[in-house]
Amino acid sequence: MSYYVPVIVLGVLSAAFAIFSLIMGSLAGPKRWNRAKLDSYECGIEPTRQPAGIRFGVKYYVTAMLFIVFDIEIIFLYPWAVAFGRLGLFGLVEMVTFIGTVLVAYVYVWRRGGLEWD
Repeated sequence: MSYYVPVIVLGVLSAAFAIFSLIMGSLAGPKRWNRAKLDSYECGIEPTRQPAGIRFGVKYYVTAMLFIVFDIEIIFLYPWAVAFGRLGLFGLVEMVTFIGTVLVAYVYVWRRGGLEWD
């Protein structure tokens, strides 16, 4: 049970911080409401109506997804770098395989023009 104490303490501290932030934000924040801020998915800008039939480009969303994929790679690289000395040759081969797989995906996206912002 003593192994779980740090995890429980971290969970309690993060929940307390989240609750504290929400309460203080609602108490100390400005209270200027308008119709746009009360609408769904708006940030205070008056929404404009789009004519029917307009297609929105998906380039922004593709770029965001690519960022998430390559950002996840960094999340997997960090623990490997910390424990590199203990993993030995097996860990090195495993990480080279992982980086190779991500590199193949990167080259594929690059060749298909997914990184061009026009």
